[in-house]
Amino acid sequence: MKQTKVIDTVGFRRTVDRLAHEVVEKNKGAEDIVVVGIRTRGDYLAHRIARKIEEIEGKAVKVGRLDITLYRDDLRGRLDQPQLKSTEILFDIAGRVLVLVDDVLFTGRTIRSALNALMDLGRPATIQLLVLVDRGHRELPIKADFVGKNVPTSQKQEIKVSMSEADGEDAVYLIEKDD
Repeated sequence: MKQTKVIDTVGFRRTVDRLAHEVVEKNKGAEDIVVVGIRTRGDYLAHRIARKIEEIEGKAVKVGRLDITLYRDDLRGRLDQPQLKSTEILFDIAGRVLVLVDDVLFTGRTIRSALNALMDLGRPATIQLLVLVDRGHRELPIKADFVGKNVPTSQKQEIKVSMSEADGEDAVYLIEKDD
């Protein structure tokens, strides 16, 4: 298995900074913004984005984490019990600009599950999707509003996002799977 680093530590920080600036610019400030990350790396990324927005705007941004396990469409037919983690959104999302954050956008199924979960919690004014990497291969009509890096992949390739909170480094790798 061969892996190529497509974003290093410095590039990772710059990408997060740029994405936060784009969110602020698109929304003309941070007044109504809340940020929700999809567990696990989307959650870490959401906290970083929120901290950077707070640094830019001088205003705290509420951050939540979303567990989509029970909303996934690939649970049927699995013998294993799904491992549930908690959703922690301790604020009202109704009428807010909700920035949904994930690390990698691939088929779109994770995002569809997240949208279903969010609708059970309230009705935001708008939901904007922010992803660190868009690797293509959509199966659903989902497109990110904010993309850190587009990395076109083949079906034989994977994207691995490493984050210091879980992996000890900030980097993105393109992995060539063996046949």
